[in-house]
Amino acid sequence: MKFLFTFLCLLSLQSLVQAQEVKSGPKGFPVVAHLDTLFFIQNRLGSLSAKERAERTSEKVSKLADDLLFVADSVKVVKDSLVMDIDYKGDILMSLSSLDADSVNMDKEVLAKTYRQIIVDNVLQYKKETNVVELLKRAGLGILILSVLGACLFYLNKFFNRFRGWISKRLHKKLSQLRIKDYELINKKNELALINKVLHLVKFVLMFLLVYLTLPLVFRLFPWTKPLGDHLMNFVLNPLRNMVSAVIDFIPNLIAILMIFFVFHYIKKLIKFLAEEIESEKLKINGFYPDWAKPTYNIIKIVLSAFMVVVIWPFIPGSNSEIFKGVSVFLGVLISFGSSSAISNGVAGMVITYMRPFRVGDVVKIGDITGAVLEKSLLVTRLKTIKNEIITIPNSAILNGNTVNYTSLCVDDGLIIHTTLTLGYDIPWPKIHELLINAALATEGVIKEKQPFVLQTSLDDWYVSYQLNAYVSRPDIMAVIYSELHKNIHEAFDAAGVEIMSPHYQAIRDGNASTLQQKEAPAGS
Repeated sequence: MKFLFTFLCLLSLQSLVQAQEVKSGPKGFPVVAHLDTLFFIQNRLGSLSAKERAERTSEKVSKLADDLLFVADSVKVVKDSLVMDIDYKGDILMSLSSLDADSVNMDKEVLAKTYRQIIVDNVLQYKKETNVVELLKRAGLGILILSVLGACLFYLNKFFNRFRGWISKRLHKKLSQLRIKDYELINKKNELALINKVLHLVKFVLMFLLVYLTLPLVFRLFPWTKPLGDHLMNFVLNPLRNMVSAVIDFIPNLIAILMIFFVFHYIKKLIKFLAEEIESEKLKINGFYPDWAKPTYNIIKIVLSAFMVVVIWPFIPGSNSEIFKGVSVFLGVLISFGSSSAISNGVAGMVITYMRPFRVGDVVKIGDITGAVLEKSLLVTRLKTIKNEIITIPNSAILNGNTVNYTSLCVDDGLIIHTTLTLGYDIPWPKIHELLINAALATEGVIKEKQPFVLQTSLDDWYVSYQLNAYVSRPDIMAVIYSELHKNIHEAFDAAGVEIMSPHYQAIRDGNASTLQQKEAPAGS
């Protein structure tokens, strides 16, 4: 019966401690004896506060172990009119009121007997652990554990040194250089050195773990160092316990994040499929051009990705913490101030995409730069000039300036190129028109089906300005066509005996000399 009563008391104690830890929280004060927490007191009694009661009880229980003639039966529960006293040889260790019993939902007498048994067990256990014979046994066990630890460290070090030597010989012939294309990232010698350093690090990690896990066992052998051993174990176990608990708690949120991710992933795949169909012109939508498909998909993908992050954000661990919020605000401000030009270029890139001023491959003139469009991205446009120069132009500059698309002008009527020639009034204009048109028709690249024409753009004091206009269909070789046209004009006028000379120059030169080549000059010139 006594054993059964003790067992029931221990069960009552467990429920008591749990109830006090949950209910009292910071209001409960622990009764600590011999480095063990026995129970909690959370109510005042008479003039003593709960803290003072806990401190006085801890002090009295701790002194019981100093009694060499301690007898467990001398610790008794004495019933008073208002309280239940736990007494040892006339000295009251503590008193329990009805309020103490009500706070843990127990009978006052049962609570007193439970506390009495806890006190007795604590004192007996401490006296047993501090017995000289017991201490010698535990010291011997500690020496044995440390000896085993030293042997393990010695053989572990010896094994790893041999293993490193064996692995070096084994891998020396099998290792090859680690290369990325033509760049040698690491050679054979450095690979072996890296492997040895990794093995060396693994060895020290294992040795540290052995020492760290062995010391708590030794410390727990003695009552004075037992808390230190518990602290060492808690340094490892508490983070692991918290990590495991955090991972388990995060599983529902992880499932939600994965579901959200896969939903958005397949929505983007569907939009990509539709964009590819529109780009290949298998699917046609009135008013929606095929070259809009890819940039529109990229914009929708960015928007969907941003929306997905917003939806997932509350499920991320620590997203509601102040640090997380502070970092988020800092990054937002940093992006806002640091990417103003990038945002303006991005907006300009979207506007240019839907304005369709040019496409990849078109020959355009943007500002003073003429070239073929190599790349049209969200932020910049790249041109390749006739001199094989790759020029990058920000999209905001394109939107704020003028753009001439030579390729689009060639689609229907052809592109008109022109050059201006100034000649004196003494040369008949029909002859000049005829020579210029013939020179244009003889030029390769000029459309022969469309008749070139000449415009007299000005009548100046000393000369007339003749502008030759011709149709071409290859703007990508426009510079070559211009060069060929100028050469043909020069040859045609030389063959006809007409000097390409303004009267300004004739008035100040020696009139006996001619600019024509001597072999082509007519007789009597």
